[in-house]
Amino acid sequence: MTFTHLHVHSHYSLLDGLSKVEEIVDKCIATGMNAVALTDHGNMYGIKDLLDYCKKINGERLAASEKEGKEYVPFKPIVGTEAYCARRGRHSMRDDKAISGDGRTYVIDRSGWHLILLAKNMVGYHNLCRLVSAGYMTDAFYHTARIDKELLERWHEGIICCSACLGGELPQKVMEGIAKGGDFSEAEETVQWFKNLFGDDYYIELQRHETQKPGADVEVYERQKQVNPVLIELARKYGVKIICTNDSHFVNEEDAEAHDRLICLSTNHFVNDVNRMHYTKQEWLKTPQEMADIFSDIPEALANTQEIADKVEMYDIDHEPIMPKFDIPVSFGKEEDYPDRLAFESA
Repeated sequence: MTFTHLHVHSHYSLLDGLSKVEEIVDKCIATGMNAVALTDHGNMYGIKDLLDYCKKINGERLAASEKEGKEYVPFKPIVGTEAYCARRGRHSMRDDKAISGDGRTYVIDRSGWHLILLAKNMVGYHNLCRLVSAGYMTDAFYHTARIDKELLERWHEGIICCSACLGGELPQKVMEGIAKGGDFSEAEETVQWFKNLFGDDYYIELQRHETQKPGADVEVYERQKQVNPVLIELARKYGVKIICTNDSHFVNEEDAEAHDRLICLSTNHFVNDVNRMHYTKQEWLKTPQEMADIFSDIPEALANTQEIADKVEMYDIDHEPIMPKFDIPVSFGKEEDYPDRLAFESA
């Protein structure tokens, strides 16, 4: 079964992700995957770890395959981020409150809509660096690093865009449409905007986090069951392909309890607090077979993750140090004369 994880958080999603980058890559290789994306919240801190480790692993695998006379397929690292896209633009920094699509109150400009962005090539990598860096500038940072649609229009070349989890603009607009009795006009406008900008590099994302684990959030799956059919309908209507993801925050199923404690630290709550944040405890790095079992009725959503992986080029961001060049005034003399000159001056 071909499948690639495209929504993955490492410990560089601070106090939210539990996975080490190396552990993510190791599990993907061990379970038969040939690529993985790293999409930490609002940053690209783990990208160098990802690229360096994949280079090391690929070198070892290439040497072993040559020794054994076997065909070698390199493991592909995909550079990405889960961006926060400001709802009213990155320049807006007010504490007005609103109701989200799932009925909860939130501060409008604090954080933003989630959005998965993946670099397709070196141009996309550079643009992703620009976007992430811009999110930390004083005109954009408000409680967290934020970008907006103006920046996306400026630096979208070479980037693949996915609609993200329930926190994304499109799922939120769908939930609002459900609350309005089936008026999905705003959701349709969102699909058209991203489709017009990214073309065939825009994908609609589906997640299914069904859970029976003690202490897990069971409401997420109920909302996903409501939203997903509408997302699929919109995808069909506007010619957008669908993918499935699992919003990974830890590597193995048994890590769910440790991740739950991490969230307590993140939100300043005790484990036994009744109203604290809970995850579904389904956010482990699932195997291709586990994902195939969950999305057996939508095989194209699995296959399209591999289509995205195939679009991504292999590239190297290593280079010699980039040092500024300053013209030296004539009065300083020639560089090769410095030793004699300095020796004379110190005598």
